[in-house]
Amino acid sequence: MTKLSVNINKIATLRNARGGETPSVTEAAIKIQEFGGQGITIHPRPDERHITRKDVYDLKPLVTTEFNIEGNPHQHFIDMVLDVKPEQVTLVPDADDAITSNAGWDTKKHLDYLTEIIAEFKNAGIRTSIFLDPLPELVEYAAKTGTDRIELYTEAYAKNYVSNKELAIKPYYDTAVVANEFGIGINAGHDLSLENLKYFSDTIPNLLEVSIGHALISEALYMGLENTVQAYLKRLAKW
Repeated sequence: MTKLSVNINKIATLRNARGGETPSVTEAAIKIQEFGGQGITIHPRPDERHITRKDVYDLKPLVTTEFNIEGNPHQHFIDMVLDVKPEQVTLVPDADDAITSNAGWDTKKHLDYLTEIIAEFKNAGIRTSIFLDPLPELVEYAAKTGTDRIELYTEAYAKNYVSNKELAIKPYYDTAVVANEFGIGINAGHDLSLENLKYFSDTIPNLLEVSIGHALISEALYMGLENTVQAYLKRLAKW
């Protein structure tokens, strides 16, 4: 079964809009795990507009499933991840002022850079994943970096799902096939939702994990957090 890792950035965004500690990022992480979530994902950014450095350290002892920290591997990010030692680090090439992640790595162009950083994380016992557009030709270079996994950037799939889901998923399927050939694990995330998740998880071979934040937290406003987490787990179930 594909694991569900819940991105709690939006909880932090809501908290920071008012100040104080409500809603609590740490309490949300605890509850999500109690409700069946199999991982907690955060994406701290340099301006701390949602997840703060303090959040990262506060969450570490509370995440009993899988802690996944995403981000652009600037030196301050690298140092923090090496200090916290999450189960997984996902490298994302987003600009500091980006509203949200909007592109994957050019693994050919940045091969040497990624190889050096990934070696540092792996030497510390941290599983690595590279955020990647659905381009099969980039998988070979991802493999050369030594990464354990790739995370397929699924915005294009989500955008085109309603109009033509078969066409929308084809580049993702093709990329996943190549990743399987190279023995690279496959994660996925960005704009996956209750509407489009099941078809994606049923179609992509050996999909290990999805990281879902915006849609899940938004849907929880109507359905409640426990019901929403359970609904996502049902979408990922293979029976």
